[in-house]
Amino acid sequence: MRLARDKDLDLVCVAPKSVPPVCRILDYGKYKYELAKREKKTKAQQHIGKLKEVKLKARIEEHDYQVKLRKAIGFLSRGDKLRVTLTFRGREMIRQEHGRHILERMIKDLEEYGHVEGNARMMGRRLATVITPTNPGT
Repeated sequence: MRLARDKDLDLVCVAPKSVPPVCRILDYGKYKYELAKREKKTKAQQHIGKLKEVKLKARIEEHDYQVKLRKAIGFLSRGDKLRVTLTFRGREMIRQEHGRHILERMIKDLEEYGHVEGNARMMGRRLATVITPTNPGT
């Protein structure tokens, strides 16, 4: 303690549970700052998967479908869950099998990136399913 006082620094116990306890003579404010900085860096490196959504229509053109597919692959590759929603408008409700076909095609195309959590369900005028990534963050 006398050495710390002479150098105008603090005596900090960095490992109190070890035998014998490890103490260092250093500037406590700087030590706290370094700890906070290290903690912030590790927190930034962790990716928390969110639920992303890709919306389709029953009468979607091929190019639009490919754009939505690339976006979905990006979400799954990053480690996010994906909800694929297909919306029916007007008289499209009487031809729901066409929409189911489009949704099944999307699921088949995303097979290597994720797997379906449950069967596709109708919610009003929407047909939706959730896809979870198979290997998140790679």
